[in-house]
Amino acid sequence: MIICSSLSDLEQAISSLSNDCKIGLVPTMGALHQGHISLVKTAFQYTDTVIVTIFVNPVQFNNPDDLKRYPRTVEADCKMLEEANATIAFIPSVEDIYPEPDTREFDLGGLDSVGEGPRRPGHFNGVAKIVTRLFDLTKPTYAFFGEKDFQQLAIIKYFTQKLGYPPEIVPCPIFREEDGLAMSSRNRLLNPEQRKAAPAIYKALSDAARLAGQRELTPVELIDITIKEINNTPQLNTEYVEIVNSLTLQPVTRWEEAVEVQMWVAVFAGEIRLIDNIKLK
Repeated sequence: MIICSSLSDLEQAISSLSNDCKIGLVPTMGALHQGHISLVKTAFQYTDTVIVTIFVNPVQFNNPDDLKRYPRTVEADCKMLEEANATIAFIPSVEDIYPEPDTREFDLGGLDSVGEGPRRPGHFNGVAKIVTRLFDLTKPTYAFFGEKDFQQLAIIKYFTQKLGYPPEIVPCPIFREEDGLAMSSRNRLLNPEQRKAAPAIYKALSDAARLAGQRELTPVELIDITIKEINNTPQLNTEYVEIVNSLTLQPVTRWEEAVEVQMWVAVFAGEIRLIDNIKLK
């Protein structure tokens, strides 16, 4: 595996690849876990050349404390990527990615008007900045993103198509711990009591999916039940639960309003914010 810690390193590494090489891009913020490695494995099903980026993107954090708290484990990350046979690990500095302030404002098609959008102002615009920048630098044929960030995935698909970027966006299933907790770099910040409580989030989502299948409750009623179930678990405090059209991301109040329906949640375990989602229909 080639480790590139500067733009010149990356350019040299990419120039050494064959001209007809198809590149698979796996963007990460580091603190890697098996969920990230599953993206790398999926990427190798599409191409023999996989670039993994490790960059904690400051412009997508609207909370400075959250940025400061985000785990950074570059040495361990590189070891994991080496074992996964990644072709290139690109670990740039902030100056490499943003040599000057990035003032771009992206049209996100209103997909940022719900869910994480109102709670994290500017977050998705920051995601668009880093993703398009990485597209420009690595020129991938494919880019791989996890479905745990369901809204982010939909937004990336939208602006990639709208702006005419060539990569095919490949969604990858949520990778979970044995107890159901969605794998996340933030999980390592949980204390033992919070970690023990956290799987209740997925249990509540699974219960909601089962109840949704019976169609005896309205989406609004199901949201209320899910919030109560999560909040009944010590250590957990629900920020929001929403049921949305999987394509438009707009709230659904009747099951007949959409062919595909998703429930997504954000839950605090102490100060650690966890997100998850599940298909209801």
